[in-house]
Amino acid sequence: MRIISSIRSPLFALVLLVMSAAASAQIGISVSFAPPELPVYEQPLCPGDGYLWTPGYWAYADDDYYWVPGTWVMAPEPGLLWTPAYWGWGGNGFVFYDGYWGQQVGFYGGISYGYGYFGEGYQGGRWQGGQFYYNRSVNNVNITNIHNVYNTTVINNTTVNRVSYNGGNGGISARPTAQEEAVAHERHIPPVAVQTQHAQAARAKPELRASVNHGAPPVAATPKPGAFNDRAVVPAKQAGTPYNRTAVQPPANTPAAHPANSAARPEQPAPNNRPEPNPPPSGRPSQPEPNRAEPNRPPTAQPNSQPEPNRNEPAPRAQTPPPNERSQAQHTPAPAETRPEPQQQQHPQPAAKPEEKKQQNEPPKQEEKRPQ
Repeated sequence: MRIISSIRSPLFALVLLVMSAAASAQIGISVSFAPPELPVYEQPLCPGDGYLWTPGYWAYADDDYYWVPGTWVMAPEPGLLWTPAYWGWGGNGFVFYDGYWGQQVGFYGGISYGYGYFGEGYQGGRWQGGQFYYNRSVNNVNITNIHNVYNTTVINNTTVNRVSYNGGNGGISARPTAQEEAVAHERHIPPVAVQTQHAQAARAKPELRASVNHGAPPVAATPKPGAFNDRAVVPAKQAGTPYNRTAVQPPANTPAAHPANSAARPEQPAPNNRPEPNPPPSGRPSQPEPNRAEPNRPPTAQPNSQPEPNRNEPAPRAQTPPPNERSQAQHTPAPAETRPEPQQQQHPQPAAKPEEKKQQNEPPKQEEKRPQ
């Protein structure tokens, strides 16, 4: 019997270590679509001394998310704090990380659950002398029944949103701090029996499924685990973005793709800028004219017409902006030489000069008649 008892003690210790490791490990489930946003709800009144607040979260079963209401839970041991569960993008799908009890609060995805859990650590209370003291600024506590309270205003420096997962497309980009990584290696206690029963009862209620309540569960929080029919049950005041389970995440390694997407957005308009030069040639004469003027000018069929001599000298030069003349001087020096040629032909074309010669020739004819 002594031998058996000596064997049982190390086995029991080994089981505790395995349970502690499993508490911080991920649950073997991967979902391709993101969980809904966190609903907005009020915290029920704390039922008594020693209860700690455990925020609600979205769990998954039977191809649907369901809401596990937030509730007050008696700490399994004095000095233990609760680290909430959260969802994280694992590269090919969303992975669930269960909550646990420990001496310190660990990493919970940077999710802002409220009521002391604002993405990092816990500001809702602290253990002192084997007794838990509640921070009234973030907890709903009746001071007539609970006297171990204090009031410290919590300054939340993080952006408040309702996102319920870490990483992936649109998820929280928080990463564990050095302290949170150290907490992950400490001794952990998995959720107690009443917490497990609370989650199982929520799973069995159709009204708590996201496909039914569309992100706004009718029971968002309870005063104690499993008290779904209690008078103090709190419904959700509002939901976040309308729940859409068809939004499947892109494949593999998308957490690192966020900066690439932001960089790709400026690259996407680039193809839009390329087609833009094609439509403006019709609307902007400055760019296409040098290309069109070259084929139109060499035939010189237009200068033969009467309106073109007036348009060639004053009209086109006045209408076209200076950038066109500069571009013509740089790209097409030859047409500049062809322009003076029609101008020289135009100067002899005016009939004013031959008329003057005729007038000069006529008087000598009259003089010749006089000597006769």
